[in-house]
Amino acid sequence: MEVNLISPFADFKEQKNIDRPTMMGVLEEVFRNQLAKMYGETASFDIIINIDKGDLQILRKRTVVETVEDPAAEISLEEIRKIDDSFEVGEDYTEEIQFSDFGRRGILNIRQNLQGRIMELEKKNIYDKYVDRIGEIIVGEVYQAWKKEVLVMDEDGNELVLPKTEQIPSDFFRKGDTVKAVITSVEMRNGSPVITLSRTSGLFLERLFEQEVPEIYDGLITIKKVVRVPGDRAKVAVESYDDRIDPVGACVGVKGSRIHGIVRELRNENIDVINWSNNTQILIQRALSPAKISSIEFLDDEVRVYLKKEEISLAIGKGGSNIKLAGMLVGKQLEVYRADSEEEQDDVLLDDFNDEIEQWIIDALKGIGCDTAKSVLALPADEIAERADLEIETVEDVLKILRAEFE
Repeated sequence: MEVNLISPFADFKEQKNIDRPTMMGVLEEVFRNQLAKMYGETASFDIIINIDKGDLQILRKRTVVETVEDPAAEISLEEIRKIDDSFEVGEDYTEEIQFSDFGRRGILNIRQNLQGRIMELEKKNIYDKYVDRIGEIIVGEVYQAWKKEVLVMDEDGNELVLPKTEQIPSDFFRKGDTVKAVITSVEMRNGSPVITLSRTSGLFLERLFEQEVPEIYDGLITIKKVVRVPGDRAKVAVESYDDRIDPVGACVGVKGSRIHGIVRELRNENIDVINWSNNTQILIQRALSPAKISSIEFLDDEVRVYLKKEEISLAIGKGGSNIKLAGMLVGKQLEVYRADSEEEQDDVLLDDFNDEIEQWIIDALKGIGCDTAKSVLALPADEIAERADLEIETVEDVLKILRAEFE
């Protein structure tokens, strides 16, 4: 029984990373609790432990008295004289407790309590190990790939969780795959540590830049803000404290050498690196690049961005991702408006006349490339009639209606 109880102590110490003082404290506490159940709360014991050798000695101390009032802490002079007649009242009598004294049930209780405490210590050690590492990138191996989450094992065999919501949409993992992610939270749930990872966090992208760009790691370039639509597009605003360093060029690298690795890790996510500015108007212009802004109007609840017709699609981006990220970057609601020339602003679409001109006539005119009033008025009546296959009288009626709009 002694071998079965003591021999695992050294293994626990090595495998669970529990230091000697803590391990000895746990052992002593477990034995004292069991001894208190057996002999009473007031009983006094000396517990001597040698973890490395697997030695454990328990000595019970009782005071010799004439009349016993507390059997747990005292022994009568009459009883001690049967053992050793040299003892006197007031002296301490010490006897060794053998493992056989605990009985089978007591030994099982000690083992169970010890295993429980070791598990608690192990969980606390894992929590303490990771709670100070929030925001760090970790590389692990996929242990289980489920529908809602992926379990990742670190180098010490600890379980980390990568939820589906924290995965890039195009991520697909199999057991044994290597995963790189950032630690976003560490918390205790039902007494167990839960370490949550993320690949969609802006912090993950920021840490990837720190790994790839020495100037960021050294503090010469600062990442001011990161915004992402994971797997689609991201914008990273950077600033240099050294005028000799181009922050955008340093982050991208020669022929994109530095940013290519980040793009691959993020499943070909498009990354726009821009120069940070405290001037909101300048920052908006840089954030919407390559679109060229005609003018910007600041209102209470939004910012209106005016662009020429051919620039609007560039500013909005695929699925509206560019304008959305630009708004997130500057912290404003951006609305795109068409900045037409004066002549275009005075013009009127033919569809606006559908209450005066029949729709089939409007469609015929649009069929020859005339979709505004002025584009129709710019052509002779007979040319319109011939090209649009309309009666000349019909064309003249239409021209009369359109001219009235500008008189």
